[in-house]
Amino acid sequence: MAKLKAPLMSLGASGQLGKALVFFSWKGLNVVRQHIVPTNPNTQPQKDQRAWVTLAVANIHDAMAKVVGPLGEIDKIAYATWASIVKAATTWFNQAVKSQIDQNVAGKNCFPYRGGVITPASGQVTVLLYADGIDTGGITAGKFWYGTSKTALLSSIAGTIDLVNHTVTKAITGLTNGTKYYFQFRPSEVAVYIGNDSGIYHGTPSA
Repeated sequence: MAKLKAPLMSLGASGQLGKALVFFSWKGLNVVRQHIVPTNPNTQPQKDQRAWVTLAVANIHDAMAKVVGPLGEIDKIAYATWASIVKAATTWFNQAVKSQIDQNVAGKNCFPYRGGVITPASGQVTVLLYADGIDTGGITAGKFWYGTSKTALLSSIAGTIDLVNHTVTKAITGLTNGTKYYFQFRPSEVAVYIGNDSGIYHGTPSA
C-alpha cells in the first residue's frame, strides 16, 4: 500500500500502488516508477553487472584505506563535480562506481583516482594525482585537460608519469590569477586504461 505524505501527485508517496506503480524517495527526490517483476534476475548480464558493482565499491574502499595518497575529500569533490555534468542527482560515489563499470563494460581496466593535491601559485596550478593504474604495464601517458568551465575542458598538457610512486603530476602554467580553473586527467596509453578518467579537480592561481 502506498503511504501518502500529501495529496497524491503533490508532495510525495511511498510504497506500492497495486501492481502498477511504486513510489519512493531517491537522493532527496520523490519519484515513481512502473512496478516490474523481473522474469529472470539471474541472467549472465545481471550477474556481470552485480560483479562489476562489487569490484568498483571494493576498489573505492581500498583507495580510501591507502596509507599514502588515500582517496579523500578533494577527490570526492572532484568526482561530484564530474557527476554534476553527467547526470542530475548523482553523488560522487555513484560517479566513481559508474566510471569503473563503464570501463568494465568496454572490456577495459579501471580504478579510482585518489590523493589529489592542488597547489596554486602565480599564473599556475600544479596538479598531482595518485592512481594504482599508473604502474609497469599500466598507464604510461596521458594529458590534463583544463579550462575555466567544468563543461569545456578545451586545453590540454601532457602529465608527468611516475611509475614508482604511482602518480601523475603537472604544473599548468600561463593561467590568469584569480580565475578558477578545472582539471581532469585522461590516460592515452595503454589502450586498456583509455577512458578511465579522473574526477574534475579545480584550483585558482594567485600571486
